[in-house]
Amino acid sequence: MEGFFQTLKTQRWDDHRYYHHSRINQSLHFISASSFLVAYFYLFIDPVVSSLIAWLISMTTRQSGHFFFEPKDYDVVNQATNEHKEFIKVGYNLHRKVVLMSIWAAIPVIAYFYPATLTWFAPEGDKDSFYRLVGISWFALGVGGLLFRVVQLIVQDDIQVALSWAFKILTDPFHDLKLYYKSPIYLFKGELIDPMEHVHSK
Repeated sequence: MEGFFQTLKTQRWDDHRYYHHSRINQSLHFISASSFLVAYFYLFIDPVVSSLIAWLISMTTRQSGHFFFEPKDYDVVNQATNEHKEFIKVGYNLHRKVVLMSIWAAIPVIAYFYPATLTWFAPEGDKDSFYRLVGISWFALGVGGLLFRVVQLIVQDDIQVALSWAFKILTDPFHDLKLYYKSPIYLFKGELIDPMEHVHSK
């Protein structure tokens, strides 16, 4: 277990220091984390509602922070190029995220024009409603995306790295709230980039 938590700690530290320099990105992660907790709550009430919250609010705010606001030039703080960071990324780097988000965006189109391609796995109560069919399909995409990357990491690295990453992803909302709750305050003060002094001190 000690190795598991050390791997988890390293993954969280690398994720923060490499991919969360922008205060806008950090603030969007705070919003994302808050809405993910609501989605977790609704998971026990209605998985479709949970999925709609997670994908429409949590994932869009989180990923827009990475795509549009996070600097992609040379990382002076970590002495690393963006290409290097993308290559060593444990989870979903930008290329993998483009694939994932493309599938996400395609699902409503498929559900509207070709619903029969999705209804085969949907519960009976979700087949006749466009919104519920989209929601349950997005839920399947989320679970499938998580499991797919876990399998990839087991083959690429080992099971400890894979399970640590899966645990990290599932607990990121709690960790992000703790890490970025002050980011909107810094942003309102006009600080667009985190000086990352704590990274320099490591």
